[in-house]
Amino acid sequence: MSPKALKIALIGSVALNLFAVAAGATLLVTRAQVEDRVEAQHRPARAGSPMRLVDQLDPAVRERVRETLRASALAARPDFEEARLKRRQAVEMGRSATFDAVRAEALLEESRNAELRGRARLEADAVALLATLEPDDRRALSEILTRRGRAAGRDHGGRHGRQDASKATPPA
Repeated sequence: MSPKALKIALIGSVALNLFAVAAGATLLVTRAQVEDRVEAQHRPARAGSPMRLVDQLDPAVRERVRETLRASALAARPDFEEARLKRRQAVEMGRSATFDAVRAEALLEESRNAELRGRARLEADAVALLATLEPDDRRALSEILTRRGRAAGRDHGGRHGRQDASKATPPA
């Protein structure tokens, strides 16, 4: 073989090997992601989550309760989205060079009000749902009225669990 043919073969071999390594790495990463998704689908609902509580209900009413809770959550969603938006706006205002304390307070107040509207809607729908259930099912599902938020179960040293000591309240 001529030196030119050897160089071409070497370049082709290196390119083929790089392609094979990239394909192998992609396969490993994709496989891990697929395994994580499959595991998440088979993982039971979080302890204390409403859907976990629904699993304890009589099978005859389980689907109706799921649909009612889902519809309630969708109806309350705009209020919670508004609350997050107002809070993000207040945070951005705090980061900006033109900070307006009065406007930041107003945004935070609007955020709290929107969150309270969403929570009130969820709670009213939950009470209405409980009124339609038999005593055993009502007893199993009544836990949805507790005030545990998304931060329940997180350690209190993390970003989401931190509280100002002067504003700390005992868990409900």
